[in-house]
Amino acid sequence: MGRQKPAGTATSANLTDSYEDGTRRTEILQTAADLIASSGLRTSLQEIADAAGILPGSLYHHFDSKEAILVELVRRYHADLERIGQTASERLDAPGHQPAAEVIVELGSEIARCAVAHRAALQMSFYEAPSANPELVQLLREPPTSVQRAMLQALRAGRWSGYIRGDLDLATLADRMCQSMMHVGLDVIRNKAAADRTASVLCRIMLQGLASRPPSEKQLDRSPAFAAAQAAIGTWAEEDAHDDKAAHIRAVARTEFGRKGYEVTTVRDIASAAGMGTGTVYRLIGSKDELLASIMASFGAKAGGGFAAVLRAEATPTEKLDALSWININALEQFPDEWKIQLAWMRHSPPDTPNPGLAFTMRMRQLKSLLSEGTRSGDVHIEAPSMEMLSRCVMDLLWMPENIVRSQGTRAALTLARDTLIRGAAERGSG
Repeated sequence: MGRQKPAGTATSANLTDSYEDGTRRTEILQTAADLIASSGLRTSLQEIADAAGILPGSLYHHFDSKEAILVELVRRYHADLERIGQTASERLDAPGHQPAAEVIVELGSEIARCAVAHRAALQMSFYEAPSANPELVQLLREPPTSVQRAMLQALRAGRWSGYIRGDLDLATLADRMCQSMMHVGLDVIRNKAAADRTASVLCRIMLQGLASRPPSEKQLDRSPAFAAAQAAIGTWAEEDAHDDKAAHIRAVARTEFGRKGYEVTTVRDIASAAGMGTGTVYRLIGSKDELLASIMASFGAKAGGGFAAVLRAEATPTEKLDALSWININALEQFPDEWKIQLAWMRHSPPDTPNPGLAFTMRMRQLKSLLSEGTRSGDVHIEAPSMEMLSRCVMDLLWMPENIVRSQGTRAALTLARDTLIRGAAERGSG
């Protein structure tokens, strides 16, 4: 994956205006944010110094380590999220009336813009901190909750006004919506679109649903597409626990890649975790890239096979989208480390890096075809600036956040997926 280094001082808007004070320290932070956003956490202090146009020794006058830079980037990201949440709560408490949909979309757009502005810190939030720095570990373990509280407050106001359905768990819905807004910070979802436009489409889907006529749980459970998904999931057997060194290395590497991210995990890390010498690991599995490919090939075949089976089913487009959600929920539940590796790849827009798991370009093409078919038949009804943007937003919403699957269970996660992708969280016909 190629590196893109800003020439001279940073010009990126990766940090919000409130921090752009023109100081050398801020320029270094902006440069570091640019490099980490484009090249990942493997970015070195030397590379940051080169891109900022200063000597490494001069950089140490401002930050004593790379981790000190990471801490500051995360602190500023969290401070902006906290500010957005507090401001939104104050607006909701103020007298006056604004339609519930507008309030929710406005807050969602602010979260999305913040995620785009702080893409480097957002990336770090995907993993356990690959660090012994206690401050960084603590920051990443305890992100601010003010935006989620503000979204919950907005949804409650929407329920009181009759806009949001009364049968939904609003706290979980707020979590789902906030995480989707943060995913706008992923280039692969936003692509070249403005953050607020992408956030608006995501909110519209979650509130209104894609289905022209919202189906019931029983209707979706009995669809041929859901049956195809169930059959495919039933073929996903656990990898045989061969008692050989190569299988042991793959199992250890899978955990390490999922925990810390592929970029910062070294073969030495894997060897240490496996209780082997580095040379032995190289002899058994080859390069780190080859090891990643072998791990993800099985995952891609299983999840991809499920997608193909669903798309072949004699079912409506919305039934197929529902079944694809079920495939993804079960893939996340059964293959959590591969899922995290896949999420790591999603920081980069294709074709910048090869996709280690699901074939993204092919999945996008399939989704566009499915959504176009649904739009033509009247099965899908949603406003979006383009089919490209709609497809990328649907791609994101086909994934349920891991914490929700873990805490609620797969079946409850499926119901939430149906309520935020197929049926919509808003009462039909409400303003």
